[in-house]
Amino acid sequence: MPFSPQNRKGTLSGILFVAIFSAAATFIADLNAIKSLGLSPLVIGIVLGIFYANTLHNNTPKEWQSGITFSAKKILRFAIVFYGFRITFQEIAEVGMEGFLVSLIMLTSTLILGSWAGYKLFGMEKDTSILTASGAAVCGAAAVLATEPVLKSEEYKAAIAVSMVVLFGTVSMFLYPVLYTTLFEHATGFLHMTAREFGIYVGGTIHEVAQVVAVPASIPNASKEMADAAVIVKMTRVIMIAPMLIVLGLYLGYVAKKEGGAAGGKMKLVIPWFAVYFILVAGFNSLHLVPQYIVDIINEIDTFLLTMAMTALGMGTIFAKFKGLGLAPIYTAAAMFGWLVVGGFVVTKLVCA
Repeated sequence: MPFSPQNRKGTLSGILFVAIFSAAATFIADLNAIKSLGLSPLVIGIVLGIFYANTLHNNTPKEWQSGITFSAKKILRFAIVFYGFRITFQEIAEVGMEGFLVSLIMLTSTLILGSWAGYKLFGMEKDTSILTASGAAVCGAAAVLATEPVLKSEEYKAAIAVSMVVLFGTVSMFLYPVLYTTLFEHATGFLHMTAREFGIYVGGTIHEVAQVVAVPASIPNASKEMADAAVIVKMTRVIMIAPMLIVLGLYLGYVAKKEGGAAGGKMKLVIPWFAVYFILVAGFNSLHLVPQYIVDIINEIDTFLLTMAMTALGMGTIFAKFKGLGLAPIYTAAAMFGWLVVGGFVVTKLVCA
């Protein structure tokens, strides 16, 4: 037990150690040069954590490991629950059925495509395939973090997924403004996209929330309608983390029973309750009972807790464990990226027609 009398001091020291790294990540992410790249503290945190894991890891007291693990597992779930304060059901209603359908179609198709391509087509391990797909399908690093405890996978697998999200999410952030200004804005017929359509397209297909915000900001004279549609559709995808994880948990329970061959045995339901609590918090936030300035403070604290979880995850990532993976993660992420860019455009146009 991490907080048993004999482990308590080491656990607290480990949590403090992760918090110091996370504070550094938060400071770095706030620098203008980093902000311009759309890199969140979560991404900076995992980079710092990975650097530590592969350089200073052996010089840290072993007693601290329980605190690092606690940050990567328990603090993570708490932070995902309070992520619900970033969303209201009213925001989802504002973007209408079109935004909801684009979010639902792109999330479902990307998750299935990525999981299948990684595991069946490119020979990647199943957990890593699902984690990589969840990051692309929902909301980047935060989705990987939320999916990891459901799969009960090793830390380095989530780190691989996050690295793919960062790579292709960054490419998206620079590609989409170019696509809009040189093609979609001035095209005629099917290729033309209105500001609202492009906003729905951006929100429905780009990985990280920060990257979604950055795209309209990078387009000269982009309308508020474009920016609002992008963010709201993105947050619609975010709230879909909860049902996605519940369905995934049920699927894993079914697979476990099937592979176990327990004739007549009951299927154990793997329900991630933190995802259910996430929906409840979002519902509570929709009532607007808490003053906005307090919600802003909660979100700042929550971002720091998520950064702690990501940093701790990075601290468990040792490059030696990556041997044998080859280029499979890149091929898998590239396949999903192609679907998000091309398939997402077609889906958006058909839904918004």
